[in-house]
Amino acid sequence: MLGVDVITMGNHTWGKKDIFCFINNKKIIRPANYPEGVVGNGYGIYECQDKKIAVINLIGRTNMNVLTENPFVIGEKIVNSIKDEVDIIVVDFHAEATAEKIAFAHFLDGKANVIFGTHTHVQTADEKVLENGTAYITDIGMTGPKNSVIGMDIEASVKRFVTTLPEKYKVAKGDTMLNGCIFDLDENNKVKEIKRLYIE
Repeated sequence: MLGVDVITMGNHTWGKKDIFCFINNKKIIRPANYPEGVVGNGYGIYECQDKKIAVINLIGRTNMNVLTENPFVIGEKIVNSIKDEVDIIVVDFHAEATAEKIAFAHFLDGKANVIFGTHTHVQTADEKVLENGTAYITDIGMTGPKNSVIGMDIEASVKRFVTTLPEKYKVAKGDTMLNGCIFDLDENNKVKEIKRLYIE
């Protein structure tokens, strides 16, 4: 998969039925707090530069309109079950509410090395290392059309809000941008630096 080690999912995981053909790929993880028995993996353990790195995907419940288990409870359960077999734990918390993301980060501060938020498509400027050593940012942003409404065509998006009528979203055209975040850890797995990426 183009040199990618792992891809995390979110609330659109089941948006296309084709996903069921490849959701069990070990490089793809869907939110771990979907009900027991749902296909796919909620976390994975990967080896990189002689380190065992766990990547956990969780989805929030505030304003998300999805039926899931409690991400705090499930997240802590997974972390506790794997902490002795991995060197680094990374969590993608896919959630709408900033308060839920921030509370979650404090809940697992010191238990995960890195926690980053996704879903809102807008990169936040609040990257920090929390009191107990966990690196955190509320949202790493999006990769997609620069001149858009979170990736969607501006005219269609505005029409939805002005008229309150359903309007089919379509991906905007034009120049693109890439958002992301680099978390630099030392040989003891402690965070040295957090660097936001905004590439046009």
